Amino acid sequence: MNSPKEILNIWINNGKNKAALPVHKMILLGILAGMFIGFGCHVFVLATASEVTTASKLIGASLFPVGLMMVIFCGAELFTGNNLMTLALMKKEINVQGLLKNWCFVYLGNLIGSVLLAFLLAKSGLYGGDAGARAMAVASSKAAMPFTEALIKGILCNILVVLACWFQAGSKEMSGKIFAVWFPIMMFVFAGFEHSVANMTYIPLGMFLGADVTIGGFLLGNLIPVTIGNLIGGALFIPVFYYLIYKD
Repeated sequence: MNSPKEILNIWINNGKNKAALPVHKMILLGILAGMFIGFGCHVFVLATASEVTTASKLIGASLFPVGLMMVIFCGAELFTGNNLMTLALMKKEINVQGLLKNWCFVYLGNLIGSVLLAFLLAKSGLYGGDAGARAMAVASSKAAMPFTEALIKGILCNILVVLACWFQAGSKEMSGKIFAVWFPIMMFVFAGFEHSVANMTYIPLGMFLGADVTIGGFLLGNLIPVTIGNLIGGALFIPVFYYLIYKD
């Protein structure tokens, strides 16, 4: 098992490598990550389609983490996880330009992959009846969320997401990494926090199925405040604390 200081150095090195990726790889790996997270959204909607209960939410939340596992173990670039690149910036291993380039192109790739998967799911025939109604209800409720609420839920969400990414770097075994990812992600889903990349699937899926949500409602009502919140929680809160605690 790696110590917290060793994990810090692992993520500083990860940040260097991510910043050095060619743009086309950032976008392509971002597309894959958007789709992987979208699969987690899909199973959560199906698990809670018939009735939204504590049990159904727990089942959906326990399945959702497989999406992040695919991102980490199969190799993909996820905007929210890459918020930990702030560590490499504070260590002066990358510059602001390299950081923002990665975040912007990975975010774009995540959006493309998520919307593509949402479209395919909407046309798959899997969203008749309860599943379709549930997907539209999820999209509508997220788009109608007050700005401050979406912002705060975004902060809390990405604290847990980057902690999952941090935790898994502490293990040298696949089994340990799986458990490290599973529980923080399950926690944020069950708690009802807001993840910008997941919402790139949730809301377009509902829109493709007929939810009364406009593109403006999607962007202004949810994606922008949630993204800002994710950045605060994942790029500032956790990295700054751990860097100040464990830096040389």
